[in-house]
Amino acid sequence: MSEALDKVRGVSELPLFPLPLVLFPGVPLPLHIFEERYRRLLADVRASNNLFGLSYLAAGAGERPPAGHVGCATEVVEAQALPDGRSNILTLGLARYRAVEYVERGEPYLVARVEFFRDEEEEPEALARVAAEVTEMFMRIARAMRAASDERGALPELPQDDPERLSFIVAAVVEMDAEAKQRLLETRSTSERLRRLHTLLAQAVEPYEGRARTHELARGNGHAGKKLDFEG
Repeated sequence: MSEALDKVRGVSELPLFPLPLVLFPGVPLPLHIFEERYRRLLADVRASNNLFGLSYLAAGAGERPPAGHVGCATEVVEAQALPDGRSNILTLGLARYRAVEYVERGEPYLVARVEFFRDEEEEPEALARVAAEVTEMFMRIARAMRAASDERGALPELPQDDPERLSFIVAAVVEMDAEAKQRLLETRSTSERLRRLHTLLAQAVEPYEGRARTHELARGNGHAGKKLDFEG
């Protein structure tokens, strides 16, 4: 993730786009830009460094997240301008920030002074063990989902050799409410984030595998055919 951190090196202020969702580093996010203030934001960042901050703001929670909140800097990697002034853009999460304070720049959108951070250093062998456990649990669910829907595509590839990145990718796709995702974003311990994810995955794996077994039985008119192989 050092390449992503290089892109925000020296950046001390970010335009902010508050949304009722959480973005993690390394995760793509398509957005539709239609409000006038965010059209202006997009034009400004496209003319500079293509960076803005996505900050979680629950629906009905006011106009701005509180100072001190944690968000994710994102890079505009593609932009499609529409004839009426709206835009479809593809962004990619880069690095987490803490919004130290809001600053006034006379813009219609929020701007904050930010400090970037990454997870604390931890013992590599312990991290590798919990990363392997999360990967195994995630892949069991992926296999079960594929079997239940008769998909034959390739299973997702996870960066098990990069536990921090692994934790962000899994956190992005695991079903949970936005507040829970925000807590994972704020966590500065990779192992703690992975352990929380392992707990969530462990709760979900049996129901998913149960659905896969039921689907397989239904396909065989109630007679079990080839057994689902969740381990191989």
